[in-house]
Amino acid sequence: MKLLILFFWISLFIVFYTYLGYGIVLYLLVRIKERFRPRRALSLPEDASLPEVTLFITAFNEESVVNEKMKNCLALDYPSDKLHILWVTDGSNDRTNELLKNWPQATVCFQPERQGKTAAMNRGVRFVTTPLIVFTDANTDLNPQAIQEIVKAFSDPRVGCVAGEKRIAVQTKDGAAAGGEGLYWKYESKLKEWDSRLYSAVGAAGELFAVRRELFEEMEKDTLLDDFILSLRITMRGYTIAYCKEAYALEGGSADMKEEEKRKVRIAAGGLQSIVRLRPLLNPFRYGILSFQYVSHRVLRWSITPILLFLLLPLNILLLGGASPLLYGVLLTEQIFFLHPGPLGVLPFPETD
Repeated sequence: MKLLILFFWISLFIVFYTYLGYGIVLYLLVRIKERFRPRRALSLPEDASLPEVTLFITAFNEESVVNEKMKNCLALDYPSDKLHILWVTDGSNDRTNELLKNWPQATVCFQPERQGKTAAMNRGVRFVTTPLIVFTDANTDLNPQAIQEIVKAFSDPRVGCVAGEKRIAVQTKDGAAAGGEGLYWKYESKLKEWDSRLYSAVGAAGELFAVRRELFEEMEKDTLLDDFILSLRITMRGYTIAYCKEAYALEGGSADMKEEEKRKVRIAAGGLQSIVRLRPLLNPFRYGILSFQYVSHRVLRWSITPILLFLLLPLNILLLGGASPLLYGVLLTEQIFFLHPGPLGVLPFPETD
């Protein structure tokens, strides 16, 4: 029984630390750091010194959003002669390419064969000649100042990647799935901001992120979380990921719970794949604070914590018959209403990509 009690409390601590405790620790570390070393303000270069930027969009059969996306791209507050728009539409067999012909401002790279998003990124980057690449999805809208804010973040030479903020447009018709995403992303965005302020954000989301062209690495074609793998490999070369909440991508939430389930399955599989492919990051003697952030913010969520989360309930029930039944009764009630998924549950949060 003693071993069972010990295992229960260790499991409870790990679950708490993964979803809430790390945020508390992170907040305190940031406060301590910035008390002794205040953040340095960054400024945008003069117009004549602004770097050229490629807005990189991979798309497969996106005819329903092409025109709106192009309108959004052209509304961005950045010199038009320094903003290049590149669409990679491999495998598209709807009207995506036909509609893009109406937009001479866009360059389109197309091949009939569809090999997946990662392969499209690898192929498309070969056509990029600008020093900065901003990746975004076809179904997201960027705020007008997004490119300016990203360029400003790159004025720090230590920054190799900039992660924009993902925002969920919650509408009544989106239902519970979108509402949960919106709540999660507010919390996740705050964690990313604190990570960045402590040392480096831990990964980027594909809706909006940017890299220095010379730091792009071709990825394995079967990569599930291309944005995450690419951004973390850049940090492994000694650069940091800056989180830029002033540059954001707005998209609708999951249409329904079935769509959300498919997304979570892909991300869960991609998380496990990422742990394997980013094995060196588990070594704190080599990567120091970055390893601590990576394990706390990502690895625990994608490995042992989900298992422990679902073991807690049966373990708690077994402990009701032993000592301190009132304590374990209260903990059981809290699990049902707080820790476990369901209409009333808050945790676990959807995993990020």
